[in-house]
Amino acid sequence: MARILPLICGRAGLAYSALMNAPMPPPVTTTAASEPASAYRCRRPMHSRFLTLRGLRHHLLSWPAPAAVDGQETAAQPLLLMLHGWMDVAASFQFVVDALAELGDQRSVLALDWRGFGLSERTQADSYWFPDYLGDLDALLDLLSPDAPVDLLGHSMGGNVVMSYAGVRPGRVRRLINLEGFGLPDSSAEQAPGRLATWLNELKDPPQLRGYASLEAVAQRLIKTNPRLAPDKAAWLAPHWSRQNEADGLWHILADPAHKRANPVLYRRDEIVAGWKLISAPTLWMEGADSDLTKFWGDRYPRADFEARLAVVPGLQRQLLADAGHMLHHDQPLALARGLLEFLAA
Repeated sequence: MARILPLICGRAGLAYSALMNAPMPPPVTTTAASEPASAYRCRRPMHSRFLTLRGLRHHLLSWPAPAAVDGQETAAQPLLLMLHGWMDVAASFQFVVDALAELGDQRSVLALDWRGFGLSERTQADSYWFPDYLGDLDALLDLLSPDAPVDLLGHSMGGNVVMSYAGVRPGRVRRLINLEGFGLPDSSAEQAPGRLATWLNELKDPPQLRGYASLEAVAQRLIKTNPRLAPDKAAWLAPHWSRQNEADGLWHILADPAHKRANPVLYRRDEIVAGWKLISAPTLWMEGADSDLTKFWGDRYPRADFEARLAVVPGLQRQLLADAGHMLHHDQPLALARGLLEFLAA
């Protein structure tokens, strides 16, 4: 049974929903008065929902259409589901949802915290497996829209998930949007022994995530990762991206450190491309003009390799967002929203 709680845009609403349903360690309840005065003020309030998918409790954010909030029928637009990237959270899409509202669009939007991220439950396994994300997404759509296809958007890791999903479940996707889901460099069989050895070593010495002394320090960490992130947005994201631990008083990122563990299963380019070829939904690839693939992979993943992968996707459209990097939903939410509305209305 899903549990639905109203979630205001400030820190207090998040702390309340986390206090009622959060995995250990419990959060520290805060008040709206403690939210920095400089924090971003959102246009559309979130609603927080917890539901079980494949045995794990997942956290889902929703921005219902106005009619749905009033208890009437939901607006006619198809459901738009947004899926975040690695070391991110569902709340990261607030700025884009607000930009859609600024442009007059009030469709129902949902965003999921992937397993082991945000307020979703951590897996008991030693590693996170890519197929599990597809399984969780499939189970979610069974609950949310079992009969009607949805508009599916993914950023970075989420973009890779939705691309694979749309290839194996083409009838469930009406429109597909990939925000910088480049994928990974291809791997070879010769890499397998070394990868397994690394994984075994990391089982004995698990990776850790550092803590931060304050929410302001978390906000500065976000800005360090993405210098384009405006201070007001960083201040708003910080309490959605982290939680204060009562044991040490530090703010810890809402992510299972096991996500950093080496994956013993090699990434196979040809297997991914085989799925991309089967996508039937109109697909939009959106990229920041200032993104640099070599920042992540260097010479291991040349741009030509990615272009060859993207070329197999039927019905592909492309948009380049000026003055944006990898976190284009933070850098240019209004431009991104304009591109989304144009594509979704086609």
